[in-house]
Amino acid sequence: MTSPGTRSSTASGTASGVEVLWYLTAPDGRAPWSPGGVRDVDYAYLRQLAGAIDGLGFDGALLATGPHDVHVLAAALASHTERMRFLLAVHPPLLSPMLAAKMAVTLDQFTRGRVLLNIVNGDAATLASMGSALAHDDRYRYTAEWIPAWRAAVAGDVVDVEGDFITVRNGKLALPSVQKPTPPLWFGGASPAAVEVAARHIDTYLVYGDTPGNTAERIGRVAGRAAELGRTLRYGIRLYVIVRDTDDEAWAEAGRILRTMDPGVVASIQRAFAGTDSQVQQHQLALHGGRIPDDPRALEFDEALWSGFGLVRPGAATAIVGSPETVLRRLRDFQAVGISTFILSGVPLLEEAYRFAELVLPALSETEGAPSGDAALGYGTLVGEGRR
Repeated sequence: MTSPGTRSSTASGTASGVEVLWYLTAPDGRAPWSPGGVRDVDYAYLRQLAGAIDGLGFDGALLATGPHDVHVLAAALASHTERMRFLLAVHPPLLSPMLAAKMAVTLDQFTRGRVLLNIVNGDAATLASMGSALAHDDRYRYTAEWIPAWRAAVAGDVVDVEGDFITVRNGKLALPSVQKPTPPLWFGGASPAAVEVAARHIDTYLVYGDTPGNTAERIGRVAGRAAELGRTLRYGIRLYVIVRDTDDEAWAEAGRILRTMDPGVVASIQRAFAGTDSQVQQHQLALHGGRIPDDPRALEFDEALWSGFGLVRPGAATAIVGSPETVLRRLRDFQAVGISTFILSGVPLLEEAYRFAELVLPALSETEGAPSGDAALGYGTLVGEGRR
């Protein structure tokens, strides 16, 4: 693995070219959408979760939009980790490009090159609640001005911008970034405006979980436009994982998850996003129809792909459900259509990070999977030393 301090924007996470990130954002618990199933996600717990992600072999974690500010969270966890990368969700309309550049460079220095940015345009209601009233296409026009200004500042250039949305006069940062020319930018979105931004400006284009066929079509649109501009991108996908020793056990866990969902909570989520202007969110809502079935397989929209989490959470909600062999095979199906980056999560995050790292990650990353050092001490070794 390339050392964090020497990563570039084209570096992949492993020798096989596959990057695997976990999720590091509240809420969490066995059923975080219900009062009885949510756990206290405080600093001590987040530090524990980051330590697990760092030590289990994941390439990094997504610090998504949630109750904690992602820059503060990454800074607080940086000294407790050694190798994981921090993918920070940033909304351009809420943060000036110069201030965002200063924050990114500071974190990049303090983490020795472990910072990534996930550029998020969100939906009108979410952005309005945070103080930005830009319409759908204007959000992408804003981002198209924001990214070049941010890149120039991080690269050490003097920034002078007179745009429709952004004005910077004689902007200059005092510190250089570790990653050259800048930390990589990640981004997702399905509209024509989003595709244009991705093709022109982004390093890794992200999609939400869908069938491999639909995923290939999404990737093809972005890759085609990027090729016209003389660019190539990496492609990633955001998925939940429900993995157990057998397929039946995994589906039983999906059933348990459904039984923890309150119809009132489901109805409120569906009402909140019924009028969203996010095309990706509209598609996610269409996968489940807002109903809680008795049989979890009623929400299986493709082999081992499940839309159940979308009942209680917005955004990325598709899960792969099955045995380690089934989960790995479906992940390989996404690799076959161009996905090289996986952002995964489970419920709860901490326990499922261990489960996935033990059952699937070694094969997916094409590593040996055998721990080294003290972690390799097995039961037989301990008994052999006379311990009973």
